[in-house]
Amino acid sequence: MSEFRPAVYVSSPRPGVLLRDLHPVERPREKLARSGPEALSDQELLALVLRTGYAGCSVMDLSSSLLVEFPDGLPEAGFVALRRIKGVGETRAAALVASFELARRFSGRPDHRPTLDSPGRVLEAVPEEVRVGRKEHLLAFYLNARSQLLCQETVSIGTLSASLVHPREVFSPAVAHSAAAVVVVHNHPSGDCSPSPDDRDTTRRLCRAGEILGIPILDHIIVAGAACFSFREHGLLS
Repeated sequence: MSEFRPAVYVSSPRPGVLLRDLHPVERPREKLARSGPEALSDQELLALVLRTGYAGCSVMDLSSSLLVEFPDGLPEAGFVALRRIKGVGETRAAALVASFELARRFSGRPDHRPTLDSPGRVLEAVPEEVRVGRKEHLLAFYLNARSQLLCQETVSIGTLSASLVHPREVFSPAVAHSAAAVVVVHNHPSGDCSPSPDDRDTTRRLCRAGEILGIPILDHIIVAGAACFSFREHGLLS
């Protein structure tokens, strides 16, 4: 089965443009809150640490110039070299060096969050009692920008229909957990994974809501025992 990845919005601010002049979706802090740090470029991450530029030089321009000045990597530059750069100084150089050291110390720690980057991996994450259940369960898996599972919620139990599944119930946890994307899953007790008209209607409504919120529905997967049907793989996510 094919992999799926959240679409990541990457901005390229124009030289000299201040962060406050950018549209909210282009600002690094807002983007981090919405999609996680993985969605940010090196320039944007650096801008968040530096916070401000100086007269005539925005923080994005300062970040860009630092990346150009030290092509071998800022962590290798060291405190002395960084503090000599205009707009950096001792305070910001110390903050940068401390950030690099923290990253080095924590980099060896394993991340045990499962990666749900394909229908097969999502199927493995669906509880056995749901896959073989006698009632329909609608589950939502909330993912970060690297397709790692942030949390899982049972949205509804019972007959799945467009009138019973409200987008609010699916997307409220997504907003609360700053999820980058959502995968919804429900089971067919009949054992037939083929989508019903209600399944298709529900998927269309959820996809439209996700587009408005900027939190896409990556897939809607119907499961029945060990079998599954992926709306994405069949080109039905619209």
